[in-house]
Amino acid sequence: MSATPDFNKPLYAPLAEIDPEVQNILDKETWRQYSGLELIASENLTSLAAMEANGSILTNKYSEGLPNARYYGGNEWIDELEVLCQKRALQAFHLDPAKWGVNVQPYSGSTANFAALTALLQPQDRLMGLGLPDGGHLTHGYYTAKKKMTASSIYFQSLPYALDPSTHLIDYEGLKKQARIFKPRLIICGASAYPRDWDYTTLRAVADEHDAFLMADIAHTSGLVAAGELADPFEYCDVVTTTTHKTLRGPRAGLIFFRKDSLKAKDLEKRVNDAVFPACQGGPHNHTIAAIATTLLQASQPTWKEYAKQVVVNARTLGDELVSRGYKLQTQGTDNHLVLWDLRPLGLTGSKLEKLCDLVGITINKNAVSGDASAQVPGGIRLGTSALTSRDMLADDMKVVADFLHRAVQVALVLQKEAGSKLLKDFVRVASTVEEGKVGAKTVIDLRREVRAFARKWPLPGVQSSKLVRPAGIEEDD
Repeated sequence: MSATPDFNKPLYAPLAEIDPEVQNILDKETWRQYSGLELIASENLTSLAAMEANGSILTNKYSEGLPNARYYGGNEWIDELEVLCQKRALQAFHLDPAKWGVNVQPYSGSTANFAALTALLQPQDRLMGLGLPDGGHLTHGYYTAKKKMTASSIYFQSLPYALDPSTHLIDYEGLKKQARIFKPRLIICGASAYPRDWDYTTLRAVADEHDAFLMADIAHTSGLVAAGELADPFEYCDVVTTTTHKTLRGPRAGLIFFRKDSLKAKDLEKRVNDAVFPACQGGPHNHTIAAIATTLLQASQPTWKEYAKQVVVNARTLGDELVSRGYKLQTQGTDNHLVLWDLRPLGLTGSKLEKLCDLVGITINKNAVSGDASAQVPGGIRLGTSALTSRDMLADDMKVVADFLHRAVQVALVLQKEAGSKLLKDFVRVASTVEEGKVGAKTVIDLRREVRAFARKWPLPGVQSSKLVRPAGIEEDD
């Protein structure tokens, strides 16, 4: 065998050798995840098997088209993989392959949603989705008074429906009245920050009244739906989309399920597949499809229902603990994996608590709550328990986490007072320069130490925690 030429030698070198700078960034992110508490509801921790598949040699292959109908050659094993992934997707969600099909190629939930809209609608057709300030998603037709913000509102006409202001539950009666005026071609159900389940029976009736498609975006809840912990949208909808990385606990990608026997469109299978490719994207990411297939196999196991149940139990426990401390939650509880925490009664914004929690090792995200004037100035925090459950935490551990969050609020209120203004930049300046002892026993540093010690008690999927060493560039107050 001839010697490898110099120009090819980098192909065989490990990352740590060929690019120590990127390796160090990966090491720092691993350390952050190991040392902190992940409470962002749209995030989870995928498996070692999914990571191995996602980082595999399949990244080399182009495969535009569908199995047995590719533009490129050399796809016999890619075809086998994609067919397997499709089969597992239907199995995970208990679907009859004679009635349902699935496209496993979308790069993300957002691209899956736009491909679905492309399949179902003509340009400037009308759609209705839950408004963003009420917990909806950008891809469900979001716009402001001055600007159409996303492709779903740029290329289609959209009208948001809302929550009942007294209960903060979906206002189904209001939706019915709006639909009779707007006459949508598509109704989208699903949300990114709604803690309760959906009344699909009512939604189907509204859609049928206007001969409209009904599409469920279960990106947040698909893992719970697969486990049977939430109502089944497949019984009522024409199309169901989802991401694969939230409660489903897989890689970052999307799926589009379509009803083969839909009375609204006899050719729905072809319309969906054509909308994904060539209409909205190019060659599929085969390494990601492999990771999706592995994830769906896990979601089909008996233990999956146990995981999903624990996610919900943990979310309810976390919510109950916050309520017991006098805090306000939207709907005062949850049916799923997330709780929506209203900070407005405290005079504290979601942005400030998010920044403070970053400093102490608790990852959360600011979020609009019902009644906010703008989604750009959110009055709350969205919390999710999927990732902590993936680190083996149970209900009693959520009580510890709730106490950390309570203490973080108390510190944030003190720092906000010290900042001397309502501006976020002043809050961040004070929080990032706080000295030990400055705010008494409940200092940022004290809380950071306790959070770190608690987080490091738990394993981190895909990582040998016992072998982790603090990477260069990470400083800690030991």
